[in-house]
Amino acid sequence: MKQNNTPESDLPPKLAAPAYRALAAAGIQHLEQLTAWHEKDVKALHGIGPTAIEKLRKALQARGLSFKTEAG
Repeated sequence: MKQNNTPESDLPPKLAAPAYRALAAAGIQHLEQLTAWHEKDVKALHGIGPTAIEKLRKALQARGLSFKTEAG
């Protein structure tokens, strides 16, 4: 299966297909969109496992971004 590394998406190119599908179903195509999500909510998406979370976290950090933090 071809990975979703089109110019429209800046998600990590080595994510597993189920992770891409989970993110796409949630309307996420860009790393910046993840800054509006709590990490626990992304983890709860069907198809997102520990490896995907780690790759997303590293990709966010490389751009000076992060998942939304818990308030208070």
